[in-house]
Amino acid sequence: MITLRVAAIDCGTNSIRLLIADIENEKLTDVVRTMVIVRLGEGVDKTGEFSQAALARTFSAIDEFAELISEHKPERVRFVATSASRDVSNRAEFVDGIKVRLGIEPDIISGDEEAELSFLGATADLINFDSAPTAPYLVVDIGGGSTEFVLGTSKPKSAISTNVGCVRMTERHLVSDPPTVEQIAGATADIDAAIDQAYAAVPVAEANSLIGLAGSVTTVAALALGLAEYDSEAIHGSRISAGEVHRVTQELLTMTRAQRATLGPMHEGRIDVIASGALVLDRIMARTGLSEVVVSERDILDGIARALVSNPS
Repeated sequence: MITLRVAAIDCGTNSIRLLIADIENEKLTDVVRTMVIVRLGEGVDKTGEFSQAALARTFSAIDEFAELISEHKPERVRFVATSASRDVSNRAEFVDGIKVRLGIEPDIISGDEEAELSFLGATADLINFDSAPTAPYLVVDIGGGSTEFVLGTSKPKSAISTNVGCVRMTERHLVSDPPTVEQIAGATADIDAAIDQAYAAVPVAEANSLIGLAGSVTTVAALALGLAEYDSEAIHGSRISAGEVHRVTQELLTMTRAQRATLGPMHEGRIDVIASGALVLDRIMARTGLSEVVVSERDILDGIARALVSNPS
């Protein structure tokens, strides 16, 4: 059997991640999987452009990724940029910086393609869960600048990308330490409006299972499970009830930054934004009435890698 080595880079609003993987007969085996919190979208909601500090952090991470790619020699490489990169006024500076460092042009994808890749990455691994969730699936990918809602079974049936995410909601609303009741209400109103958009575009009521992706969801799961530190194996495939999500969300919203920093599973780069990310998940579960979220560590990054096999161009 032919094994194809690919490299996928996902550059989001909050983090940039690299996956180098070997794929054989749809089985994906990690060679390298790493993440750096660069907060590329810091301030973008207000200024409409990437700050020089954010670009410097991002380019530094990409320099590290370029060394790993050179070392492991994948046959195909794709760099995907999502929410924060779509509308900034200095996008050319960002694109040129990637081309200089990696020799390829980043694909600044639409919200629809982001949703499709998230669905592909998340659902390909469901058969390996001890108790596989029941289709149709509502896949929810909570990022820094956007949240994708995708409904489907073997492939996406419908999808929408909405402009709520943990960085965007934190910068727009949850600015106090801890946030005030009024700030939480403002964030909740924005999130609920995004969920209204999702219901208008996606037949959410058809979903039998909710699959949650990305760092906000996995961190909430780690806290709900009472983990002393972040443990991907324990988190992947876990089922967290709506009640537990709500409990963790309320605790995070009442904590100060210093208190959140003491939580064992908390990545340093998520301390500032985890409360708003949890609130997005909590509101989705409240509005859909789905009783639990099935947590997946496989997401858009895996989808990018798998798509390199089926659609190398």
